[in-house]
Formats: sequence, structure tokens, C-alpha cells
Amino acid sequence: MDFNLSEEQRLLKESVNGLLTDVYDFELRKQYSKEKGGWSSLIWSRFAEQGLLGVPFVEPDGGFGGGGVETMIVMEAFGRALVVEPYLATVVIGGGFLRRGGSNAQKAAHLPGIIDGSKTFGFAQLERNSRYDLNDVTTSAKKSRDGWVIDGEKCVVLNGENADTLIVTVRIKGAQRHRGGVGVLLVPADATGISKKSYPTQDGLHAADISFTRVEVDSAAAIGDPENALPLIERVVDDARTALCAEAVGLMDESLKTTVEYMKARKQFGVPICSFQSLQHRAADMLVALEQARSMSMYATMASDIENAAERATAVAAAKVQIGRSGKFIGQQSVQLHGGIGMSMAAKIGHYFKRLTMIENTFGDTDYHLRAVSETGVLV
Repeated sequence: MDFNLSEEQRLLKESVNGLLTDVYDFELRKQYSKEKGGWSSLIWSRFAEQGLLGVPFVEPDGGFGGGGVETMIVMEAFGRALVVEPYLATVVIGGGFLRRGGSNAQKAAHLPGIIDGSKTFGFAQLERNSRYDLNDVTTSAKKSRDGWVIDGEKCVVLNGENADTLIVTVRIKGAQRHRGGVGVLLVPADATGISKKSYPTQDGLHAADISFTRVEVDSAAAIGDPENALPLIERVVDDARTALCAEAVGLMDESLKTTVEYMKARKQFGVPICSFQSLQHRAADMLVALEQARSMSMYATMASDIENAAERATAVAAAKVQIGRSGKFIGQQSVQLHGGIGMSMAAKIGHYFKRLTMIENTFGDTDYHLRAVSETGVLV
């Protein structure tokens, strides 16, 4: 298997890295996080101008025509820069539902807005006590004469405050955890009957708890089969997990780099602490953990186009296990090697660890995915 980037992929990597070098650093990130919804509309427009918002979409839809590798390149760069803009919620998840299950009319209505930066999305999927089970849905959608009427509550909707459109998982029929009867609806975020409670999350992003009280949408709001959308949901969430793995690699890469630089500058007993052999061993172990995570992220990326759902899900779950293990180890070691300053809000290293911790718990933690892999008999 050839792991070298193509010329176009290499140019994309240089482009996104160059842009982030110009417009993103730790201090600027603090400013962006203070804007409405926790991210900068100006930076979002810069991403659009650079073509980053169109990376995974085919050229006839106005996109870059990229695939999993291109998304991996962008997400790794975003991880290194601690980007707070809603790329995952809008491009990977929102765009993923439209790419993989949207009708021509839905694509025409929404994709141009995603690509030009004028429209953002939020994925309203998580419910109280549902944990990581995508089929655990109580928010109901009852058929009306002209469409659907939605009632229920969703929690921790990333970009829920700023999103123009919500992608909502709903129970059309069946029991709470039944795999059948789950649908996906496109809902305008300003629809009558929607109320939001927004808040910052531990990693510096923003989310919202959203209530739906007799929210009406028309019949064209359903993406795919309204009574059998769980396979589509699982496919798009696997895309999101893969993108998160790539972001985590970028976070770990930058954490290791920052920690080594600090070890070279920090002196103890009159010498840099990087001269202590025991700390060199720790840095070496961190590098090993990083490369293990990188290889598994690439594995998940390569597997993202596998049509066999079980095979694809196993590859992604295995990657999520290693990402969780490596992220925890590198995050803990980075903070400890920084000493007391690593625990302060002023030091960026702690923010990298926070984001790694949130990624580990998004769409299934390490234990959840380890159980999934163990049931297949695949060794991790």
C-alpha cells in the first residue's frame, strides 16, 4: 500500500498549514472562542475562500472532489492549531449526511451554502442516558398531513447555538432501542417550537441542549428512508470518528513537539531537563504512542470507503481504541513534563489534553470500542 501523498494532497497540506500559520495561534484562538457560538465567522469565511469547506464534495456539487485522505489532512492540521470552528459538525457530519443519503433537491438546497461558508450545521443525536448507542432514540417524529411533527430533547449538540440547520435523529416507530424505525430529518434551527440552552464545553468548543416542542417540518425534510436511516447514521458517524482520529493525531503531534521544546528550555540543577535520561525515555515512549495512533488513523481512513458495514466499523473502532490510549498517555505525560504550568489555563498544553479527552469520549470511548472490537475477535 502506498502511503505517500499525491501532488494534489501535498498541495492541500501545504495550503491548510500555511493558512493556519497566518490566522491561528493560541492567543488568537482565545479571541475566536469569545465570539458568538464560540468560533469566528471571519476565519470560517477564510476556510471557505481556501476551498477547505468543499474538500469532501464531488466537483459537480462545487466541491474539491476529495476523499478520506483529504479530510484526514485537514483534520490533522486543525488538531495542531486547536481550531474551534465547526468543521466536524458542518462539513464532515452535515455534509456527510447530504453526500451519502441526501436527495438531489436536498444537495442543491444545502451544499452550496456549506461550501461557500454561508451555512453551518449541528448534529442533534445525543439524548439523556443514551450514551453511545445510535439507535437509542426517544425524540419522536409523528407523521402529519404535510410532513412530520417533532417532540423531544437533544443534548450536547456541537455548534447548536450557531447552526442554521439541525440534523435530527428521530424515532418514527418502534421501541426506544429498536434498530428499525429511526429516521433523520433536516430541521431549520429557527423553526417554531425549538428552544436552546447554549454553553461552552471543557475543550473550548460550544454546544447546546435543544428542545423540540411540536416542531413541524415538511415531508421533504427526511434524509433517506425515514423508517430505516440507522445504517446511514452509522456510516456518517464512522466518518466522524475517523475525522476525530485524524484531529487527535494532530493534537498529539503538536503536544509532543511543544513538550520537547519545553524540555530543552526548562533548566533544573543548571542543565536543561531534556538531558535527563529518564525524561528522554518518556519522550521516546510518547513518540511511539504517537506513531501507533498515526498508523491506526491512516488505517481507519483507508477503511472509510469499505462498503461492508461490519468490516468498516471494526476498523474504525480499532483506530478509536488506539487513539484513546495514545491520547491519554501523551496528554498525561505532556502535562506532567511541563510541571505546574501545565495545569494552568495560560499554558496551551493543557488545552491540547482537554481536547484529546473530549475526542476520546465522543461517539464512543475506548472501553466502548474495545468491547466492539473484542466481539469480532480482531486483536488490537
